[in-house]
Amino acid sequence: MDWQGQKLAEMLMQVLLVASAVAAFLAGYVRGDFQLMLLVYAGGVVLTALVTVPNWPFFNRNPLKWLDAAEAERHPRPQVSAAGAGAGSKKKSGKNK
Repeated sequence: MDWQGQKLAEMLMQVLLVASAVAAFLAGYVRGDFQLMLLVYAGGVVLTALVTVPNWPFFNRNPLKWLDAAEAERHPRPQVSAAGAGAGSKKKSGKNK
């Protein structure tokens, strides 16, 4: 799943859960049945999981281009110096002694 696919899955999840909550509340209120409300909402949660959890093809419309191994060797990762890594790791106490 690419970045835009993750954003789409998150948006779909929120919309489907809110819609199923509203539908469940209305069904339960109209029928006066709390168990029906819970069943409708549980069905909405299952539907949401079936839509958003699997890696469907429409979540992969914008794939990332990774460097191949030869290209990655030509551009080595920058090295972190030991002095720079330790300088920011000291904790400062909140009390003045």
